[in-house]
Amino acid sequence: MRIIEPSFCIEEEIDEKKIMSVIERAGRTCYKSESAVSDGSAKKFIANILKRGHESVIEHEKITVRIICDRGVTHEIVRHRIASFSQESTRYCNYSKDKFGNELTFIKPCFWDENTKEGKAFFDEWKKSMEFAESQYIRLIEQGAKPEEARAVLPNSLKTEIVVTMNLREWRHFFKLRTAAAAHPQMREIAEMILLEFKNLLPAIFSDL
Repeated sequence: MRIIEPSFCIEEEIDEKKIMSVIERAGRTCYKSESAVSDGSAKKFIANILKRGHESVIEHEKITVRIICDRGVTHEIVRHRIASFSQESTRYCNYSKDKFGNELTFIKPCFWDENTKEGKAFFDEWKKSMEFAESQYIRLIEQGAKPEEARAVLPNSLKTEIVVTMNLREWRHFFKLRTAAAAHPQMREIAEMILLEFKNLLPAIFSDL
């Protein structure tokens, strides 16, 4: 059994200048102000349209992110309608095979502090449950069950990979919901990681979040 932290990677090279240019040209079509395009004009223009709530313009660009998290988190991610998803399948992946190291991988919960007595107790109980799920999964496979059958014993904490593509407007919506105080702690954990990187790559579009 392996226990890992959640993580992500952006699946494409982000060219800020190109993205900003596409959005500016699309947005200026609305006002027929293309003649105002100049070096450095895109950031100011986009900041102004976002401030006015004219977010449809940023739908012209998208970003694809590979997210490594637990399956419980992906149940929330796929609720976002304007997006495309490709997810690791427990139906077709046989975790008892060599390609998976003959073991299951689980995402470490972020909400229990192992430095406290209570947190350590909760974590230890969680770990025992994951060990039991792994043993039962492998036992079922060894007895002839198919992966799509054995997966019935797999918990939400199972590690999964999901490739997510959203346009920039939907990413903004995603971050507003999933970094809020009311968001699930594990959902907020990964959303905050991705938002921080988006702010570095495209500050004009995400720095206000």
